[in-house]
Amino acid sequence: SLPAASGLVEMGAHWIHGPSPGNPVFRLATHYGLLGPEAAREENQRAEAGGHPPLSSVTYGSSGRVLSPKVVSEAHDLFDTLLASARAFWGAEELPAPSVGEYLRTEIARRVPALGRGKEGAWQLQLATLAACLKLECCISGTHSMDLVSLEPFGEYVSLPGLDCTFPGGYSSLPDRMLSALPEGTILLNKAVRTIRWQGSFREEGDEARDFPIRVECEDGDAFLADHVIITVPLGFLKERHQDFFQPPLPERKAEAIRRLGFGTNNKIFLEFEQPFWESEQQLLEVVWEDESPLKEPSTDLEANWFKKLIGFMVLQPPEQHGHVLCGFIAGKESEYMETLSDAEVLSTMTRVLRTLTGNPHLPAPRSVLRSKWHSASYTRGSYSYVAVGSSGDDIDVLAQPLPEDPNDPRPLQILFAGEATHRTFYSTTHGALLSGWREAERLNQLFKAPSPA
Repeated sequence: SLPAASGLVEMGAHWIHGPSPGNPVFRLATHYGLLGPEAAREENQRAEAGGHPPLSSVTYGSSGRVLSPKVVSEAHDLFDTLLASARAFWGAEELPAPSVGEYLRTEIARRVPALGRGKEGAWQLQLATLAACLKLECCISGTHSMDLVSLEPFGEYVSLPGLDCTFPGGYSSLPDRMLSALPEGTILLNKAVRTIRWQGSFREEGDEARDFPIRVECEDGDAFLADHVIITVPLGFLKERHQDFFQPPLPERKAEAIRRLGFGTNNKIFLEFEQPFWESEQQLLEVVWEDESPLKEPSTDLEANWFKKLIGFMVLQPPEQHGHVLCGFIAGKESEYMETLSDAEVLSTMTRVLRTLTGNPHLPAPRSVLRSKWHSASYTRGSYSYVAVGSSGDDIDVLAQPLPEDPNDPRPLQILFAGEATHRTFYSTTHGALLSGWREAERLNQLFKAPSPA
């Protein structure tokens, strides 16, 4: 959470996805009194949103007009139906396609002509809206294309009930409260780790009586000896650095799981305005490029078309707290290209896009821009994980398996793995990350509780 405009913006996690009793983030936030009254309402906790917040929205087309709510709604309903059917292949032995994207495109090609019923414009608009739906799904899955997301395991992911909600005091208010319970000096920040040496025999200077299997070496030259280390770095970092980050290197089985699992980029672009050009009740400004279709190959010219991957803008609420701020979402290679541009270039492109969409060439430019750059960040290299074509939930379990692998090793649980990419059914979420940390802490608890061998 960062201060911006007159309030806070969330550069990373935004919502509690599925705020209901089964969500540990929601339970903790409720316990600490960090949520607004809406989140506590039982009907909100019971609502089945499926990870898609039902925001009241307006849909702008690239021709500079507001699109027919009826046509847009029909396309959304079809896409939701197809997405639900894609989840039904979990555990199936025979699949109609290897990826979610290929399956959806085949079904769209089969069904859309029936929707248009001879009306050329309506058919094209349905296809353009379905292309926008696919981009939204890329943001949710954190992938460049749904063609990269494996079809069979797609249904293993679990969405918790509850209308997604935010933290009035920022998402970081939760870890701040959790940290306040720890003794001062427990956490060392800005202490980048270069190498983790394990299966060794390391001694503190001047103490020959005790040896440790692990030595954690930092980039500033400091080192720490340990019996156990819990690794929580993002999968993107592991993909890029695992070969030199661990000495000896990770077992081949774990290295293969890291390679096979997917890890993509989803970024946010915050635009602050002097005055809103949207209506006060509008919470989401959707974007549809009317010449697009999921049945056409997307452009690979990032320089010319990166902004077309933007799914639209969410209005930050309430304006009394945030000012007049829109938050755009963009995923994939286009999102990574956006990171290479200057603030001025992003601001001018967003101004041009909004003038095109609203049909108002005199729409005032935003007064400021702020964006995330998760792919450029050297310790993340992207946003969150997905189960890619060629991988499965088994790879997530392999990634979560502690080292050394031999259960009879006299020094067990030297390296443990946590983080969203290690939770088989809640990957990509904060609650999955939290549960994985509790899982590894409990593993150590059980080790310390175990009776000593006679």
